[in-house]
Amino acid sequence: MGADLFISYTWTSEGHREWVRLLAAQLKALGFDILIDADVDYGNDLNGFMRRVDDSKRVLLVVDQNYVARADNMPESGVGKENRWIAEACADHDTVWLSVLFVDNHSCSLPAWLGDRMPKGFDFNHTPGSLQEFPGAEQIEDLWRWIAYLPANRDSATPIATLRERATRLEQHDLRSNPAQWRSPDLVGEAHFAYDDAPQKTFCWGVGASEFALQVSGCSYNSMYIYKDPIKAVGLIRGESVDDVDLAQHLTPGRTVAPQVGQSVVLMNAHGRLAVVDILDVQREDPGGSQYVPPFVDFRWRVVESS
Repeated sequence: MGADLFISYTWTSEGHREWVRLLAAQLKALGFDILIDADVDYGNDLNGFMRRVDDSKRVLLVVDQNYVARADNMPESGVGKENRWIAEACADHDTVWLSVLFVDNHSCSLPAWLGDRMPKGFDFNHTPGSLQEFPGAEQIEDLWRWIAYLPANRDSATPIATLRERATRLEQHDLRSNPAQWRSPDLVGEAHFAYDDAPQKTFCWGVGASEFALQVSGCSYNSMYIYKDPIKAVGLIRGESVDDVDLAQHLTPGRTVAPQVGQSVVLMNAHGRLAVVDILDVQREDPGGSQYVPPFVDFRWRVVESS
């Protein structure tokens, strides 16, 4: 299989040669298979070189003023020979197989044999004092689109329906990850908490001294881990009937508790206030079915007024 791109250029100077090699390295970093002179052993096998050029999916001429002079006036130079061979190969390829990149060539002049072809050109000329001091990311993207057989017009390249779908996807993701989706100002409430979508898997309620945060993770098919990390302390309430005045006795020094469905937890925040959380339902992640089921916990909370 041929290379993605063959680059033809002239050794105008060490600086120019280094620039081309940096360009090739950038394109290789994007994942393209690039051929430049260092990768091709001309030897005496001109047919072998022609075959490698002909097999390349794209050919790019890096055209500075010296390149034009050598292509037009020095037929036995490396550039002169390459242009002759590339011109012959052009007959077997479509019109966008070959393109040129202008550098140190502000008039964008071309070798004479290209005059009728009018190939697509990429302007990498540096214009001192311009708003864009040095060509960069935008031109590289244009070059990438050509190598990858993508439409040059980025605005019309993607159907509007696809752009809308992407915008909707982004908006839905932003909504899921927005902390505002996972909090309530109420002191009493109930929530269906798909915790994998929430930052730090945390749901908050209340404000000021009455603010609480419930941080969870999956435990078993009918239980959850609840962490003390975003507040101060947690505890599992044991017994069916516990007075509010006795709730603090159920706090534990450990980092987590693991209530099952039907059990309740007491939370204490940094202000010493207490809240009770009742675990109503638990769903573990189920990636194995025909439809992915995300994990969630349904719970009810209340801030203890007397605390």
